[in-house]
Amino acid sequence: MDLNGMGLLGAIIVGGIAGWLAEKFMKSNHGVFMNIILGIIGAALLNFLLSVLGIYTGTGVLIYLIVGFIGACILIALGRAIRR
Repeated sequence: MDLNGMGLLGAIIVGGIAGWLAEKFMKSNHGVFMNIILGIIGAALLNFLLSVLGIYTGTGVLIYLIVGFIGACILIALGRAIRR
């Protein structure tokens, strides 16, 4: 998993914040653990997809937070679509 130049603890903290922001934005109800999972996996997945398209996102906490937020929102939307 690409942590975008961050350590594991930093990825957990920033991923949790990104997941929490996505949860509030998408008006869903998940726990803290699921927010962390959504933020980290969302950031890794979106970084991978952007790199396949040839788009370089950069490194740093703010970039990881933004990409994690967008990726987590996409994962929440996909989860809702699958459940319906």
